[in-house]
Amino acid sequence: MLNTVAAAVLAMSTIIIPPGGAPGTTPPPDHITIDVVTINGSGCRAGTAAVAVSPDNKAFTVTYSEFMAQVGPQALPTDFRKNCQLNLRVNVPSGFTYGIASTDYRGFAHLERGATALERANYYFQGMSQTEFKQHNYKGPLSDDWQATDTTDVAAIVYHPCGEKRNFNINTELRVGAGTSDPKKTTSFISMDSTDGSIETTYHFAWKLCPTKP
Repeated sequence: MLNTVAAAVLAMSTIIIPPGGAPGTTPPPDHITIDVVTINGSGCRAGTAAVAVSPDNKAFTVTYSEFMAQVGPQALPTDFRKNCQLNLRVNVPSGFTYGIASTDYRGFAHLERGATALERANYYFQGMSQTEFKQHNYKGPLSDDWQATDTTDVAAIVYHPCGEKRNFNINTELRVGAGTSDPKKTTSFISMDSTDGSIETTYHFAWKLCPTKP
């Protein structure tokens, strides 16, 4: 299996940079679409995650409506960890390929003093090596919105192989621990859900041109 860096080098060797632009700066002119092929996980039942592409083709967003991990009197023993696995078909205009340059995660957390929480995620193309999980940690007392950004160096961006059909997989996890707080009396949680679409996870594309066939 190729590691992340090797996969990036292999992908870059079969792709050319758009004339007059740096890598990732020139999105395709035709609007792309994304189909949700499968959705699995304790944090995203079917119908509780929506995907939308920005009008300028520079990013796409995922909105969850039931993605929350919690501990407390009303929580089930398994509620301390929630995960979501999305399998997406990204329909890109011919001649272009894409990678993910950065990702913005947002949500809300209420953590009692002594409690902790984390968000972590990775993504990969079907049949290729997974990227390493990137993790963000939080600790109580906290009761506020949270935001985290994962950025990939240009040289390490893994691009979809030109001319192949590989779905894009996203794995996201939320976890909360009671720590020194008392879960029999107090509730702590971390969420990435939104009922009105105001809280989104945003994936920023990096674009390149595929080589033209002779």
